[in-house]
Amino acid sequence: MDFSKHPCFSAEARHTTGRIHLPVAPKCNIQCNFCNRKFDCVNESRPGVASTILSPDQALGYLKEVDDRVENLAVVGIAGPGDPFANAEETIATMKKVGEAFPEKILCLATNGLGLLEYVDEIASLNVSHVTVTLNAVYPEIGAKIYSWIRFGSRVLRGVEGAKLLLERQTAAITALKARGVTVKINTVIIPGINDGHAEEVARYAAALGADVQNCIPLMHVEETAFADRPVPDAGEMQALRFAAGKHLRQMSHCARCRADAVGKLGEANTEEIQALLKKAARIGPTDEWPFIAVASREGLFVNCHVGEALQLWIFKNENGKPVLIERRPTPVPGGGDERWEALAKTIPDCFALLASGCGNAPLTILAKRGIAVTAAECLVRDAAEPLFRGEPIPKVLERAAGSCGSGALCSGTGTGCA
Repeated sequence: MDFSKHPCFSAEARHTTGRIHLPVAPKCNIQCNFCNRKFDCVNESRPGVASTILSPDQALGYLKEVDDRVENLAVVGIAGPGDPFANAEETIATMKKVGEAFPEKILCLATNGLGLLEYVDEIASLNVSHVTVTLNAVYPEIGAKIYSWIRFGSRVLRGVEGAKLLLERQTAAITALKARGVTVKINTVIIPGINDGHAEEVARYAAALGADVQNCIPLMHVEETAFADRPVPDAGEMQALRFAAGKHLRQMSHCARCRADAVGKLGEANTEEIQALLKKAARIGPTDEWPFIAVASREGLFVNCHVGEALQLWIFKNENGKPVLIERRPTPVPGGGDERWEALAKTIPDCFALLASGCGNAPLTILAKRGIAVTAAECLVRDAAEPLFRGEPIPKVLERAAGSCGSGALCSGTGTGCA
């Protein structure tokens, strides 16, 4: 296998080539006892944090801008801030778009492996050549001490039961990846008193599955986690541990424990220009494909309807910076659960934003997956639409919190709400 161009797989490449992590995966399906995900901390550099979350289209636009500015950006990866396969739809869509636009880039994913197996064929077909699987234990009794819970489908499993299922899923996924020629790196977080005497066994196990390299990472203290006060291994302990594990599997030791929105060479902090591009990419704005704004309104003058109570949506276009009404579209009849919101999304496929005075979590999530951002506000339509057409956020004083109206239970509309 050729590690030479991937900075995470080659100590030499980290000095010459860069990578970008696209933060499109906010949700996670495992609670590790060393992890606390925060989405808006620019000063903290570790896995699980990112300054913002992007949709697949936003991520592609952001990548195009960054690629023009960062030299030798060879690798495009998704590493959270949650798990890529707890957000499989967004992950696959992003990889597909990036692969089509940048066929020369190395595509890379980092996952806990729980939800990976079902997507192995698809990611291989998209030319994702490098996958990192975090494998902290190969004995469920040890894994049970590392994971608070795992969520698989509708089930939440804890203790040995959860750790056993996770290991089974990781084993099957790594085997399937290697059968398709994908390079596999094993990340193992070393937790003193838990798995520090277990890393060699993890290496032996992973090597038997065909994994290519192991990255043993010392525990990092993260506030508000179960392991926040646990001691961290020192450099001598890590060296001895890697030596033992290296008898079975090639070791790497230059991991920078990157953020989920890291850009550039390993160890380099994101520049102010990159942070500005990231924030710019996350802004809502019109595109050629989605030029309009839909508004939940009673009379078309004010934003004054919840999504769940709106009988129609008023559609506005941008004309010299001003919102101009072009038509009204009826909303799907209440009932039907999520199908109602899927149908709603289909009524406004040309809108980049939906303005409403409130919105439950169900329509918020479903519309976001269709690329439609819900902005909650109470104001004149023009006061919210004009900044959105400029690609700017609406004034804070006009904002309400979309997704916080009780998912229908507290809806002030017709009683059908957003449920």
